[in-house]
Formats: sequence, C-alpha cells, structure tokens
Amino acid sequence: MSIPSFLAYEEFARRADALRAQIATACAAASRPASEVELLAVTKTHPAAAADYAARYGLLGVGENRVQEGMEKRPQVAPASATLRWELIGHLQSNKSKLAAQHFDRIQSVDSEKLLNHLDRAAAELGKTLPILLQINAGNDPAKFGADLAEAPRLLEVALTKKNLRLDGLMTIAPLGATPEETAAHAQRTFINLRALRDDLASRFGVSLRELSMGMTSDLVPAIAAGSTMVRVGTALYGAR
Repeated sequence: MSIPSFLAYEEFARRADALRAQIATACAAASRPASEVELLAVTKTHPAAAADYAARYGLLGVGENRVQEGMEKRPQVAPASATLRWELIGHLQSNKSKLAAQHFDRIQSVDSEKLLNHLDRAAAELGKTLPILLQINAGNDPAKFGADLAEAPRLLEVALTKKNLRLDGLMTIAPLGATPEETAAHAQRTFINLRALRDDLASRFGVSLRELSMGMTSDLVPAIAAGSTMVRVGTALYGAR
C-alpha cells in the first residue's frame, strides 16, 4: 500500500534489495555469511505503512526511537504485519519503562542499573520475559547515551540477575566527526571497541551475547567488518525525514 507523501512499495523494495546486496558484499569482504546480519528497518517519524512495507518485504523487525510513537503506530499496521518484532532503539526514561515493556518486543537502549530495575519490575507485572540489549557508549562520545566501557561489566552482572529480563547482547551508536574521514575513523574505532568488549564479557561471564546491534545507513560496512549482527537503517530505506 502507499499513501500520499510516502514512497511507493516498489521503490522501498528496490532500496531494500540494494541494501541487502551491500550487506552481502560487506559480509563477503569480512568472510562472514550474509545470514548473520539482520536489516532492521527504522520506521521512526514515518507512517505505519513503513512497518507494513518492512513486513511485506520479509524483514523481521522495525525500530522506533520513542515509546509514544511506537505505541500509536503499532496498532495501525495491517494484520499481515502482526509478526513484526518491534524494537525500541532510542533513549528510554525510567518513568516510561512500563509502557516500553508493554508495547515493545525488545529494548535495545538499556544503559543503567536503574533502568534494569524498572524494566525487570514492569516485565514481572506483565508476566513476561523481556529481551534487552545493553547500550554502550563505545565511542566515548559525551553527546551519546550509553554506559561507559568501564561500567559495562557491572551493568552486565546486574542484568544477569534479573529474572524477567533476557540479555541478548550489546548496542552502540558511533560518534560523528568534523569531517567524513573523522566520522569514518570514529565509527571503526567504536565498533571494534564494542566487539572487543562483547568478546571479553562473554568469556568472563560465560554468556553468548550474540547480538551486536551497530551500524546505520552511513556506517554499516565498518560495523559488519567488526562483527555487527544487526544494522539499523532508516534513511536508505524510506528517505530523509
């Protein structure tokens, strides 16, 4: 379906095909199977049709930045899109934990012990186990949310004690630089940092931490080279917001 002021499905599918090809090429260069990297469609600020497009194309999930927007949009999708996994990828305030736990299938932006406590309590009240990722500020960017690299072991240790949370892995967002070259260097360093942290924590705590959510439209290639299992793409799929 298409609606006024929004791109047609055929154009979306063409863009998704191009992205899948780009992901496959990046995986081949990194000697990884393309099946290891999921394309998460970022539907924030776009209409519910954006999620319908993702489901129709065969993508498994969509990402939203704000709890309220996801809550309002999810009931509007077509019945055929009901199997989509809805992920919260934006910063989550603890006072919205219950709503987030209720309306999202996974929270990628868990960055504090306080938030872990709130989400665990909310999931318990809902009678569910809530999958989460720990957001790590692996680029040491003061403008980004996420736990510091040094705080990650303690945060993971606390997360593993929460009976109503399931820790799937880690997430990060790379800093921007003053030039394209600086931005690229920041991205590469950030993604390598997160991969090294994941490997260290997995070894120390005996957990798999399979998911590495890192890489967006502009930096998915270095993210895949560093081990990303999920790239979060909005602009290249739906256009600028």
